[in-house]
Amino acid sequence: MPADFSGTWNLLRSDNFEGYMLALGIDFATRKIAMLLKPQKVIEQNGDSFTIHTNSSLKNYMITFKVGEEFDEDTKGLDNRKCKSLVTWDNDRLTCVQKGEKNRGWTHWLEGDLLHLEMFCEGQVCKQTFQRA
Repeated sequence: MPADFSGTWNLLRSDNFEGYMLALGIDFATRKIAMLLKPQKVIEQNGDSFTIHTNSSLKNYMITFKVGEEFDEDTKGLDNRKCKSLVTWDNDRLTCVQKGEKNRGWTHWLEGDLLHLEMFCEGQVCKQTFQRA
């Protein structure tokens, strides 16, 4: 039985977010504003089907996917790229590989009431930790 990620999660800390955004090619002004944000994630999980809302005072982003099925992802509102994404289970971790102009991805996993997220792009890794609201 896979982990249950459902819930509302508030950002506690973020390491190397600016380096990650720089690797994505995000402009200076947007990076500086984004560094000040404290996003909240709302995850709806039904078995292997997910909807993840990432909400902040600047921008909101929603992604819907089914584990094991490749899908077209448009990161409009984030770094405005189109890519092919595939999310798989790696034990109790959700791992996503995004193929496109820049190859990148992310991994989510739980430890108690903490949700961990590692995002990677071109050698840069951003580690974020969220607490269940």
